Parts: sequence; C-alpha cells; structure tokens
Amino acid sequence: MACHAPAAGFGFDAAQACIELIRSKQNIMSRNIDCQGSCSHHDANTPHHDDHDASPSSTSRRRFLQSAAAAAAAGSAPYVHAQAQTPPAHASVARATVPPRAVKLDINGRAYTLQIEPRVTLLDALREYAGLMGTKKGCGRGQCGACTVLANGRRINSCLTLAVMHEGDAITTIEGLASNGTLSPVQRAFIEQDAFQCGYCTPGQICSATALLTEFDAGAASTVTADVRRRPPQLTQEEIRERMSGNICRCGAYVNIVAAVQSVHRGTVGSGTGDTYTTFVIKTSDVA
Repeated sequence: MACHAPAAGFGFDAAQACIELIRSKQNIMSRNIDCQGSCSHHDANTPHHDDHDASPSSTSRRRFLQSAAAAAAAGSAPYVHAQAQTPPAHASVARATVPPRAVKLDINGRAYTLQIEPRVTLLDALREYAGLMGTKKGCGRGQCGACTVLANGRRINSCLTLAVMHEGDAITTIEGLASNGTLSPVQRAFIEQDAFQCGYCTPGQICSATALLTEFDAGAASTVTADVRRRPPQLTQEEIRERMSGNICRCGAYVNIVAAVQSVHRGTVGSGTGDTYTTFVIKTSDVA
C-alpha cells in the first residue's frame, strides 16, 4: 500500500506515521477475517455483538488520527517559522576609493596634465577632462569604432584603454589631423566624396582611414591579402572594406567611404572646397 506523507525533514517521523496507518489497516482486515470464521456457528436469527469493533479497532483509528494530526501540525510548522523569520541585513562593505592622480598626456602635440582616477578611460579623459569632444562615445565596447584615435600613429579604440596607460604616448584625435587650419587629405576626401551623413561616426572613420593608409604603405597585410608574406600589390576596395570593418556607419555611407580612401591612396584628392578646420569641427562635433 502506498503512503504519501510529508518529507521527514519537516521535523517529524513520517515513516512512523505510515507504519501506524498500515498496521491499523491490517488489524481491521485480520479481525474481519477471524470474525467470519469463528462466528459461523451462531444462529442467523440470534443477534450478536461484534466485539472486535469495540476497543482494538477504535484504538487503531485513534492512534492513526493522532499520528495524522501530528504529521499535519509538524509539516506546517517550518513554513510558519520561515515566514516569521526576517532575513538578516547584509552589512554594507566599505570600499576604499582611489584618489585622482596627475596624468600627463600628449594630445595633438600639446601637453595635458589631468587630475583623473586610474579607472578613467582614454575616451572619457579626452571628452570630459581635456574638453576634446570630437572623439565620439558610441557603444563603449569597442564594437562601433566611433571612439577611434591614434596612439603613436596606430589606431586604437579609446573606450577600451585607460588614460594612465598612455602617459608618454602621442595621442592624435580628429582635432589634431588638420595643420594650420588646412584639412588633411583624408578629411578633404571625405568631404569631396560625401562620405558621411549624420557625422557621428565620421571622426572615428577618418582617424581609422588615416592609420589604414599608413599601415598599407608600411606593407601590413590583412586577412584578405592573397599572400600575407608579401606586400599587398594594391589597395583594392576589398582591402579597404576589410581594413575599415572595425568602424560602423549606421547611415550606410560605406561606398563613399571606400571611394574617399581610394582617392587619397591614388593621390586624386582635389584642392578642397575652401572649408577650414573650424568649419569641419562644427560639422562633426555638434552631433550629440
């Protein structure tokens, strides 16, 4: 016979309750069998009393009911106790903060001494402390390339590096590409080829394209280069797309960006449109 009782972990002996139930059932069944055999000689018309239903079965039923009541009370006790308990308050952990320190950065040929914490990224140092808002904050995870700047001529995602790691490095942002108010060839090519729309990703695109041309001239191969052991023969559209794949343009101006990079590489950039460095900064950095 199956006996379904609460688990023993609730504070009572569930097995004992099951045993009592089985034992009482067996006693009742055995006495009924004995009564059918021993009472067969009695006259059918003579009334007789079933003595077996008096005390033994009543005692078994009483013991069973007592065990069931005890099991129900013990089973509900842990839930009541758990509801009455209040979770202990976690003690607040005091964390020591690292005070700001002086960090010296060389940005666009100018020395900056910034009082920043060691955890400040280079992107935040440029925008929030140095006041150079041309470098954009996009994803914050190094996936969109909007924060691309040049560190010693190599392009990096400024959101993924700390400012203190670049003390002594020459940092170049979009504000430092022009010289004496004259736009760089890449900047002029982007304007001539209409290689931007909203302009939010344009600073990172231009910095990345500038480094791309330097890397190609130095003989650096890419994953689409046929023979990585040799200098790429020419800067094809496929090479440009691969090398610029870390910079996302949500406006979809990729065709014009490739054309701008090819224009600079071939040396076919025009004399410009007369736009000055200040005009270019207004166009790109005013986008929130």
